[in-house]
Amino acid sequence: MCRLFGLSAGPHRVRATFWLLDAPDSLAAQSHREPDGTGLGTFGPDGSPLVEKQPIAAYTDTAFAREARERESATFVAHIRYASTGGLSDRNTHPFQQHDRLFAHNGVVHGLAELEAELGDYRRLVAGDTDSERVFALITARTDRHGGDVTAGLADAVTWIADRLPVYALNLILTTATELWALRYPDTHELFVLERPAAGDHLDHIGHGGTVHAHSAHLAELPAVVVASERMDGDPAWRPLRSGELLHVDDRLRTRSEIVLDAPPRHRLSLADLGQVAAASQSGM
Repeated sequence: MCRLFGLSAGPHRVRATFWLLDAPDSLAAQSHREPDGTGLGTFGPDGSPLVEKQPIAAYTDTAFAREARERESATFVAHIRYASTGGLSDRNTHPFQQHDRLFAHNGVVHGLAELEAELGDYRRLVAGDTDSERVFALITARTDRHGGDVTAGLADAVTWIADRLPVYALNLILTTATELWALRYPDTHELFVLERPAAGDHLDHIGHGGTVHAHSAHLAELPAVVVASERMDGDPAWRPLRSGELLHVDDRLRTRSEIVLDAPPRHRLSLADLGQVAAASQSGM
């Protein structure tokens, strides 16, 4: 299953070290779990996005691609991809960039021809083959329709998708240089949030099987909000987002949550409705 990780320390820029794919390098582990792409998105001091990503083909000798990256940013988004739609290439690897925003998604959406028709001129923003990038383009289009209001645009876009397209899961994280949004929909996959106070301890979060490891000494003295596909440590303050819950973390680290989708997708997919590759990508590890 794809793994999502997002962090906001706004308004402060913090340094964080990410180890993506920090898992045991054994043939058995690779044969069952080798991911199809890794990506990390941050923002420079001028607000410009910086995306580092690479496709990693299954069953190849990549030494399990342990990547250590030092980045300073107010917001971070990391993604481990298990391909469901689209081949293994840079253009299909998350996070995606549009209009100085970054986006990563865990799930499957069908009906891409209808989605592309709805995009109109915004289809030009899509470089790859994934459902995720097309979902992002619709969010971008609806955000422009709402005068740049990302919360309204995101809610508008996912409401249209839930009503019109077959959906298995639509968990996502979207970031700007100063803000973060996260959505869980429906209740297919979990997505957790931790509102972390300035606790005097450095941040050291490790995901399931070590797929994402985030470490920041800067966050010993600063608060942060973390969103992840699983609880990444024993802190009891982790809470699951509810189905249809849209979380917004603003540029002062203030959080607001609302239910923007209060019913299941009109055309809800099951694992049995997915092809073999997509079904494997959505199964838990």
